Amino acid sequence: MEIYKELSSAASKEFEQLLNSQLSKIKIEEGKVIEGKINKITEKFVFLFIEGLKSEPVLDINELKSMGWNDKIKIGEKIPVLLERIEDKNGEVLVSASKAQKIKGWDKLVEAYEKKEPIMGKITSKCKGGCIVEHIETGALMFLPGSQISDKPLKDISHLMNEPQKFALIKLDKVRGNACVSRREIISSFKKEDKAKIIEKYKVGDIIKNAEVKGYSSFGCFFNVNNELDVLVHLQEISYSRVNHPDEVFNIGEKHDLKVITVDKDKLQVGCSVKQLSPDPFEHIENYELNKIYKAKVMKIMDFGAFCELEPGLTTLLHSSELSWTKKNISAKKMFKIGDEIDCVITEIDKDKRRVAISHRLTQDNPFEKFEKNYPVESIVEGVVVNKNEYSLFVKVEDLDIDAFLHCNDLTYLNNGEEELSKYKKGDKIKVKVLEIKVSEQKIRVGLKQTQKDPLDWFKDKKLNQTITVKIISTDNKSLVVRPEGCEMDFQIKKSQIAINSADARPSRFTGGERIDCAISELDLNKRKVSLSIKLLEEIEKKEALEKYGAEGSGKNLPFSSLSEDLKNKDKKKKD
Repeated sequence: MEIYKELSSAASKEFEQLLNSQLSKIKIEEGKVIEGKINKITEKFVFLFIEGLKSEPVLDINELKSMGWNDKIKIGEKIPVLLERIEDKNGEVLVSASKAQKIKGWDKLVEAYEKKEPIMGKITSKCKGGCIVEHIETGALMFLPGSQISDKPLKDISHLMNEPQKFALIKLDKVRGNACVSRREIISSFKKEDKAKIIEKYKVGDIIKNAEVKGYSSFGCFFNVNNELDVLVHLQEISYSRVNHPDEVFNIGEKHDLKVITVDKDKLQVGCSVKQLSPDPFEHIENYELNKIYKAKVMKIMDFGAFCELEPGLTTLLHSSELSWTKKNISAKKMFKIGDEIDCVITEIDKDKRRVAISHRLTQDNPFEKFEKNYPVESIVEGVVVNKNEYSLFVKVEDLDIDAFLHCNDLTYLNNGEEELSKYKKGDKIKVKVLEIKVSEQKIRVGLKQTQKDPLDWFKDKKLNQTITVKIISTDNKSLVVRPEGCEMDFQIKKSQIAINSADARPSRFTGGERIDCAISELDLNKRKVSLSIKLLEEIEKKEALEKYGAEGSGKNLPFSSLSEDLKNKDKKKKD
């Protein structure tokens, strides 16, 4: 340290001169890519020698392995690195091999983009909207949009994965460091000259035979012609009838004849038509009549019905709701197959909208009309239980393909309807009464209890406040269940209707089996309402006793508990 105290000495000046001359040869600058020489390798790190730096930069050995540089990890090998910091807070030099590779790769991409030269790459993985392509020379990653993979739709690109191939650079973002490439442009450039020669062979008016349906779009259908040209049939050129989507008319793989209607040599496009191969059927649509039976050919089957053809070019929709009278949500696939000729009735003709609607079920007798004719309301018919749910039965009557609805409330007069429903199963034969027929709504309602004697008929000769004798069937904390003598129906007497005196209004006073009198407190046979009350009977009898023997004076609640005192008061008044 002493030698440097006197900087004016000859030795100091000589050292300073030698140091400056050495540093002037090597320019060390942060942010630049420089080469380092490996001079030491450990289990985890690689040490580099870079002339001009005061210490040896260190690289993580895993960084080099991830870059595929395993063969370069040896003493004496030179590796390009990015000098990030000459000295960090710990006094160490920071370098990066991967960042150097990316910068070097970007420079290569910029050069290829400016010269409009293709680059070699390979598709390494899929991502949202496309794929990731790796530049083979530098390892830089680029984005390949799905629309730029090929010049035709590809369902599977597994055969393209990890295969070296050419790509065109179509976009570079120097700020973000992003690159976008296209495989389609490379393919198209090779095909463009050949396609121009193919287009020359077609002219407006030509008829193309057996073109194959290749794919759909929202605006039309693509056909493959002799495996050399793809042509478009616009949505409006598919049929004279209204078409919402090509899949309503065509199936992939089908073959159809086409008529050439446009040829664009600049865009190398040929436009075709299917409908122009046949005359416009709507010009003589007056030949068809509503509600008349015609033959129609099934052209395409969909989830919601089938598209049929009355004549070439005149396509109609047979909706699933018009397939059958009785089967709901039936699939056309279960009834027809493509090519079948079926009977149909035209239900609508709209010349302005170029729409014709047809029905298959109208060609058959309406089973609901037949049922109404054979079994009018109030008829007693025999049926079989064919289905069951938590609140009803469905009954098939004789040979008619109709399921009549039987609600659990119409099963019995006596028991709870849901309890009675549990007694029935599929296959049971029952006699029912037709209660309601709605032909327009395709609904029939039947009842079982209506075929039986109504227990409420027992009350036909009874009147309000009349006294009847009942037998106690059961008791609980809230009520009594009783059955009038001679009647088959049970009734409930609520706790509040057991006695005038609340202390006596206890269901527990009864054990079951007793015969007691009560009064009819409510009677409306039309609404099927009947209520019974012991309390009402007590009030009636008390009123009658007081009218016969004197006025009430004690204020007690039981009907006869104050009767003796009332009589005494009455005698005393007479003597006075």
